[in-house]
Amino acid sequence: MFARTPDQELFEETTKRFLDAECPPAAVRGLAADPDGYAPSYWQAGAQLGWTSLVVPEDAGGGTISGNGVTDLALVAYQFGLHAAPGPLTATNVVAAALGRWGDQAQQAGPLAALLSGEAAGAWAFAEPAPHDGLGEVELRATENEGEFLLSGVKSPVEAGAQAGYLLVVARTRSGLAQFLVPAGAEGVTVTPLHGLDLSRRYARVEFDDATVPRSALVGEPGSAGPAVQWLLDLAVTTQLAEMCGAMTWAFGTTVEWAFNRYSFGRPLASYQEIKHRFADMKMWLEASYAICAEAARALDTGAEPSARSERVSAGKFFVGRYGAELMHDCVQMHGGIGVTSDHDLHLFLRRVVTDAPTYGTPGQHAARLTSIAGERQPGEAEG
Repeated sequence: MFARTPDQELFEETTKRFLDAECPPAAVRGLAADPDGYAPSYWQAGAQLGWTSLVVPEDAGGGTISGNGVTDLALVAYQFGLHAAPGPLTATNVVAAALGRWGDQAQQAGPLAALLSGEAAGAWAFAEPAPHDGLGEVELRATENEGEFLLSGVKSPVEAGAQAGYLLVVARTRSGLAQFLVPAGAEGVTVTPLHGLDLSRRYARVEFDDATVPRSALVGEPGSAGPAVQWLLDLAVTTQLAEMCGAMTWAFGTTVEWAFNRYSFGRPLASYQEIKHRFADMKMWLEASYAICAEAARALDTGAEPSARSERVSAGKFFVGRYGAELMHDCVQMHGGIGVTSDHDLHLFLRRVVTDAPTYGTPGQHAARLTSIAGERQPGEAEG
């Protein structure tokens, strides 16, 4: 998917071999009834491979493979999609990235260290339910009271909300957006697991009923978290794009092989002109998804100007979110009756893409974000 350095190739191959052994389709199916969706030992082993440290600055305990941490993380996410692998990869990396950049010494020495080692998972409490489910809309309130903050509101869906040791909560204060690090089990916080399509990924509804947190829970300065939240959103979406590309790759490759081996009226299904045309469309969507995902990761790694970075990320979510789902449904149709049964593994990957598509902003919401960015550009100003 990306142009890889030798070190990146070795890193990705190590991740692939690990997931081959730990996450065959039969094992993923077996996680459907697991309340957490993954084993702690599995996640700790992944942390030892470097999954949780790639977007954390070195001086905070992190480290990259190539010097381009987001691209390195995208390689892991691609393999997650290729295996429909479990684990809070996106959620934990978003929280770790925030603590590594804007957390204080105590937050980095304790919670961040636990995230990096795999002893704890992180959850980014960003999205809110209707009627406040617009992209970036934040209604959860943080009211300062004698050196503490009272959090009131609801976040949903929150990936790994019930499995996380720490919640990074986006809230609105009188002076603007702020982020708070809230430990699991804090008083006034109610976590309700949600039912989802993905067999190995868990989401939750998190309610804050005047949950009291100390001022030391702030990650960064109150009222100034807007740019940080946008950066974290772009990181989450880019990781998600790479994962969707991995799932699409599995589905497309499996379907092409099926079409060549499946005979209809004495000839391979793949030999029919209409099928060839459809495969050509799907291949074009897949290759374009690779390219736009790589461009989004590059924008984050190179520190592109915020509007140019978000433009690339939202363009990626609009395209992959739309055509990724279409590709997956076409693969189901190509398989015929077996494609809609639970006996075939295709549904594992379909579930992953269909779940990712609306999370962290629907394709339509990202199209609106693109329009807003274009509208803010000055006349004659070139695109970033």
